[in-house]
Amino acid sequence: MSISMYELSVPVFSRYLGNLMQQLDKGAAYASERRIDESVLPGLRLFPDMFPLSKQVQIACDFAKGASARLAGVEVPKFDDGERTLAELGARCARTREFLASLRAEQFVGSETRTIDITAGGQPVQFVGLAYLSGYALPNFYFHLTTAYNLLRHAGVALGKRDFIGG
Repeated sequence: MSISMYELSVPVFSRYLGNLMQQLDKGAAYASERRIDESVLPGLRLFPDMFPLSKQVQIACDFAKGASARLAGVEVPKFDDGERTLAELGARCARTREFLASLRAEQFVGSETRTIDITAGGQPVQFVGLAYLSGYALPNFYFHLTTAYNLLRHAGVALGKRDFIGG
C-alpha cells in the first residue's frame, strides 16, 4: 500500500488546525473568565525576539495552505495578517481549512517529484515535492503550531497533550 502526498498533507494540516482552533477557543474562554483584554493573549511571546502568538498561528496557517497549494499546483491563497484576537485567529484557521477542503487528491498526483520553488529567509530555495513536504513544510508547521500551544499553556490556559494531538 502506498501513501499519497495528499494523505500526508491536507488531512494532517486540517486536523491540527482544527485542534488549534479548539485551543484558541479555550484561550478565549480563559481570558473572558479572568477579564483579560482580548488583545493580550495574541501578543504573548515566549522570549522578546520570538514572534507573538498571533504570528505563530498565522505562520502555521500559511504553511498549511502554502504547502498544499504548491503540491496541488494551484495558486497559494493570500490572507492579510490583521488578526488581533483569538476569535480572529480561529477564523483564519477556519478559512485555511476551507481552502484545504477545496483540494482534491488527484491534484497531488506526481507532486512527490514536482519542483517547488519558494523564498525562505529572503533567498530562493528549490525542493523536490516529497523533501519539501517532509523536510520543510511539515516541520515548520509543527514548530509554529507547538509554539502557539506553548504560549497558551504558559499563559495558564488548561491545555494538555490531547488538546494538541486531538481525539
